[in-house]
Amino acid sequence: MIPREICARVLARAMSTGADYAEIYAQHTTDHAVYMIDSRVDQIRDGVTAGAAVRVYKGLRSVMATTVDKSEAGLLRCAQQAADALGQGDAQIQIVLRERIFGDIHPVRIVPSSVANPRKVEILKAGYFAAKDYDPAISQVTGTLLDVDHNILVANSEGLYTQDRQIRTRMSISAVAERDGQTQTGSFNPGARQGLELFDRIDPRDVGIKAAKQAVTMVGAGYCPAGVMPVAIEGGFGGVIFHEACGHSLEATSVAYGRSQFAGKLGQQIANEKVTAIDDGTIPNAWGSMNIDDEGHPAQRNVLIEKGVLKSYMIDKFNARRMGMAPTGSGRRQSFAYTPTSRMTNTYIAPGTDRNEDIIASIDYGLYAASMGGGSVDPVTGEFNFAVAEGYMIRNGQICEPVRGASLVGTGSQVLQDIDMVGTDMDMGQGMCGSSSGSIPTNVGQPLIRVRQITVGGR
Repeated sequence: MIPREICARVLARAMSTGADYAEIYAQHTTDHAVYMIDSRVDQIRDGVTAGAAVRVYKGLRSVMATTVDKSEAGLLRCAQQAADALGQGDAQIQIVLRERIFGDIHPVRIVPSSVANPRKVEILKAGYFAAKDYDPAISQVTGTLLDVDHNILVANSEGLYTQDRQIRTRMSISAVAERDGQTQTGSFNPGARQGLELFDRIDPRDVGIKAAKQAVTMVGAGYCPAGVMPVAIEGGFGGVIFHEACGHSLEATSVAYGRSQFAGKLGQQIANEKVTAIDDGTIPNAWGSMNIDDEGHPAQRNVLIEKGVLKSYMIDKFNARRMGMAPTGSGRRQSFAYTPTSRMTNTYIAPGTDRNEDIIASIDYGLYAASMGGGSVDPVTGEFNFAVAEGYMIRNGQICEPVRGASLVGTGSQVLQDIDMVGTDMDMGQGMCGSSSGSIPTNVGQPLIRVRQITVGGR
């Protein structure tokens, strides 16, 4: 993308006013999307994001400059801007870069850019019409098939020069059901760090059916009663509870500044002993996986909580300085326009030993959250509020009638203590996580779990 000798000269320029570290991040990303609505292809869109960022450190000061001009002259101007903003001086630095190839554990068999649009439309139509034809109550369906080819280069004053190519594919189907003047929405959005071979193991029609079934089920449901009760949260995207309520509080972005409910608690019991939580960027072909992070550090498997004990945080390079700890391969950014910081990859509660049927049978009266929706969290206090996209009442150990309008309210520190049953079969769901370094692909996951008690909000 940028020759090694040019990177060396740019890094030297960036350090010319006294920086003790400099880094170049360059990207060239193409994305392609097919959209359907009203039973027709509404839009086919292509996009390109390309540019570079030069970042410099001096102690605990950091400055970043960006450019869309990746010529040597453009990069040198960018480096000079960063250097001038950092300080005054006239240091003569010689940078020697050595290329590193970390390998690729995410094979891609069908590169999306090699596939013509008619085939992509055919895949999307299969999911779209499966949703539309599922039930007469379905009044509207929207669908998207997205593929991204993300190429990055990282070079730094420590001598690193490396590149990575990341291809991801995702289908999203959203269905609206209408009955007796009421409407409800269902959606399903599977994706992977794969090419179109994703649809060799995922039938597009199943994506549409799952979205439509959720909408139809919920439009016929009554409202959820409110109160404090036990809740069983299903696997897959149910893991968004840990991701939001606890995961963000374990990122150095919050921890390094003391703005986290878990700051200063390494080695302490912060969760029920049933809980082991992991952030793993090395899972082959998983949506949130990578070979290297956006600071050139190899992806890692980081055990965050082991049998309830806090073992690790997720740490980027700059906050590693502030914390006096090593980076964990967690430095991520949406694009060159964002400063990288610590972010999650594939974050999940590990499988336990409880059988699913025993978890449900243990609840006399409570809620079964079959699918979670969006929500909000304060990483300082851990207070969260999440919508339940698909819920059912549990009575006498049996899953009963569907209910809508449910929400889960609590704090991350408390919910970790109250997870007292963890199932054996872990599943993952895909999402886009937004934070200070932009929107990035992340996986969330868990087995079926039981929260001993939590506040359930109703209508």
